[in-house]
Amino acid sequence: MIEQQPTQDDKTIAVLTHLSGVFFGFLVPLIVWLVSRENKPWLADEAKEALNFQITVLIAALISWVLIFAVVGILLLAIVGLANLVLCIIAGVKTSQGERYRYPLTLRLIS
Repeated sequence: MIEQQPTQDDKTIAVLTHLSGVFFGFLVPLIVWLVSRENKPWLADEAKEALNFQITVLIAALISWVLIFAVVGILLLAIVGLANLVLCIIAGVKTSQGERYRYPLTLRLIS
């Protein structure tokens, strides 16, 4: 099966989907994935990747909140937030170039 190149609109939506994770968590990637999964495979794949990453970030943040009582959670929460910001920016840059991006250390819960 020959895969079509993503359109400029698809690239733009993918960039916004990845970057929205910093502010809106998994909500925007979930919406984009649900809307695009039937007719835009490249965009749906990027949205699914962003969704999986944001779910992983949410789980890590919840664990960090629990560990705040052990003081180490404060540092972990800062690391999770910084990793979310940096990796979302990297994903946005890669998808703007039409490349597929895979987040490291991500639970692939949605397949």
